[in-house]
Amino acid sequence: PRATGRPADEEVSSDSETESPLLERRRRREAAEEEVEETPQEKKLRLAKQYLEELRQLEEEEEFEPADLIGDRLREDVLEQKGRLQRLVAKDVQPPDPARIRVLRGHQLPVTCLVISPDDRFIFSASKDGSLIKCKWEVDSGKRLCVVPGGKKGTEERHMGHASHVLCMAISSDGKYLATGDRNKLIMIWDAATCKRLHIFTGHRDAVSGLSFRKGTHQLYSASHDRCVKVWDVAENAYVETLFGHQDIITGLDSLSRECCVTAGGRDGTVRLWKIPEESQLVFSGHQGSIDCIQLINEEHMVSGADDGSLALWGLTKKKPLALARQAHGEQGAPGLQQPCWILAVAALRNTDLLATGSHSGNVKLWKCGEGFRKLEHLFDIPLVGFVNSLKFSAAGDFLVAGIGQEHRLGRWWRIKEAKNSICIIPLKQKTTASSPESPGSS
Repeated sequence: PRATGRPADEEVSSDSETESPLLERRRRREAAEEEVEETPQEKKLRLAKQYLEELRQLEEEEEFEPADLIGDRLREDVLEQKGRLQRLVAKDVQPPDPARIRVLRGHQLPVTCLVISPDDRFIFSASKDGSLIKCKWEVDSGKRLCVVPGGKKGTEERHMGHASHVLCMAISSDGKYLATGDRNKLIMIWDAATCKRLHIFTGHRDAVSGLSFRKGTHQLYSASHDRCVKVWDVAENAYVETLFGHQDIITGLDSLSRECCVTAGGRDGTVRLWKIPEESQLVFSGHQGSIDCIQLINEEHMVSGADDGSLALWGLTKKKPLALARQAHGEQGAPGLQQPCWILAVAALRNTDLLATGSHSGNVKLWKCGEGFRKLEHLFDIPLVGFVNSLKFSAAGDFLVAGIGQEHRLGRWWRIKEAKNSICIIPLKQKTTASSPESPGSS
């Protein structure tokens, strides 16, 4: 890391031994906090007062019905922080009309990853053709607003985009920054509004396979086939720290508001929760095959999928899955040679009981999490041909986006020729009996 105030788009490496400005600041802040003699109770009271004041201001600004807004908000926030918020929306979601699924073309090679902007207006996608956010889709019109083409290997210096397969991407919760990671060990940071490249982060020693911004901050977590997790401060353009633990390539990563992230460890058979300040980790095991995708449902529960065909629901306080669906997408192959369909992508509508899974089985499946996250119930299938390499719910839960490829995101084991390398927008309608006034899953 270098001193702040560097020119934009200067490379930041995690190889340097010096401490980052962010870490220095954190240590200074902690030291300063220790000097102020404030008991934990006093601190809680001060923060609670501060929070109530913010809610009051929000109420005045937005002219809400004052009913019991503050009480409701507080209850929801307490449940969300404890990881117990579970809005029950799954039972009211209806199977979409296949004719209403919109297919957006533009990528030459398989789509590997996508994100939806926090306001649900734009979809950013990336591909094996290196085309970074090849397209910034506007959800209402399906129009391509921004294309950053991919380049050939060795053209990184002259070229704005990636010169190898893009494997993962993340967007900050304020919609300001977009991060993309590629097979060539690079992380690129972009201005999400203009698609202008701001920084390049280097230091991973193998493909970058997972990225996530901590909610409410510009802290970025990255995971790699080099088996480690790195922490970056995007606003400060600085590297913070590196964490080690997995025994095989990391295939996916996710995070929410807490200062921690979860990772899927491929063939080491573990899912891990990394506590960043303590530099410690919790290890979970339950799948038989390579764990290829992971997502947090809320602050206390997560879902993961593996190439043994299993889908697992986890609580962060138990080392084994709370629920496991084996062969979630069935089997493929000639009689006697059947293999389970691999789970390639999982998506959770945050703080609800609704999940989606993608495979190469010809469909996306929607699932309901039973009470207490102890059961997985299959709802319905949505026909989609190809490798479903990425899945994301809109924040409001009114649509699901799938990134489709003729090949798997991480390799070329076989091709599905009839598949189209594309983005599919799947509308999700609620049954009209739903009386819940809030938009499902808005977190």
